[in-house]
Amino acid sequence: MSLQLIVVTGMSGAGRSTAAKCLEDLGWFVVDNLPPSLLGTMVDLGTRSQGAVAKIAVVADVRSRAFSSDLQSALAELDGRVDARVLFLEASDEALVRRFEAVRRPHPMQEDGRLVDGIERERALLGELREHADQVLDTSVLNVHELRTRVASAFAEEGGDTVLHVTVMSFGYKYGLPVDADLVVDCRFLPNPHWVPELRPKTGQDPDVRDYVLGQQDAPEFLDRYEGLVRLLAAGYLREGKRYVLLAVGCTGGKHRSVAMSEQLATRLAEGELAVQVQHRDLGRE
Repeated sequence: MSLQLIVVTGMSGAGRSTAAKCLEDLGWFVVDNLPPSLLGTMVDLGTRSQGAVAKIAVVADVRSRAFSSDLQSALAELDGRVDARVLFLEASDEALVRRFEAVRRPHPMQEDGRLVDGIERERALLGELREHADQVLDTSVLNVHELRTRVASAFAEEGGDTVLHVTVMSFGYKYGLPVDADLVVDCRFLPNPHWVPELRPKTGQDPDVRDYVLGQQDAPEFLDRYEGLVRLLAAGYLREGKRYVLLAVGCTGGKHRSVAMSEQLATRLAEGELAVQVQHRDLGRE
């Protein structure tokens, strides 16, 4: 089995340490705070281990203003030598501020300014790296256990396969867009069960609501077309080396329409070569 490498990076306070502990529990050899210049050395050591170390996870954080380009250069030098991927952890400014204030520690790029200044500098520094990451995971609304679950579902059974892992996530527009979504689709064109008194307290997981949503005139055609689009994109994603996709399906509150449509879309997509899971970000939030 060829050597596998995951570089865990992203915003300070977004959960890199939690992701690293999860990967370690999954059997990955984890190296924390490795300078980008030593990435090649780490790979050489793993290669010479003759299979004893087959999966390496490296946690890299901001050390200088050259960090982003240093890491990208180091990864470019590894091209063809190892199956390398970048996991980028993202979070909103509001979530990061709450986390830093909770632990009463300064941001590593705060210098003599405010906490938000450090976050802004780091986000600008990591912009290009985020754009080229293999997987971006937004942790803004995730607790420690939910983050571990997301990381485990992505990497627990990695073996160099070429399967596209698809997460179909319902959400409510009134709570904001999922910033880590690859594709976002709007279900608010369908009649809202909220205005049907007997359906209002129920959710899209209840048969009555599901039948109401899926029974609307445009729902079957929408599912047919969107399923076809996703399958078309899936083939292209795999050719480009992308293995993880988050499909966000939204309605007003993330309770009725998006939940029913997400579950139906996930059921359809699972009937093929895709590894599919469904999540409901805002269900029960109201």
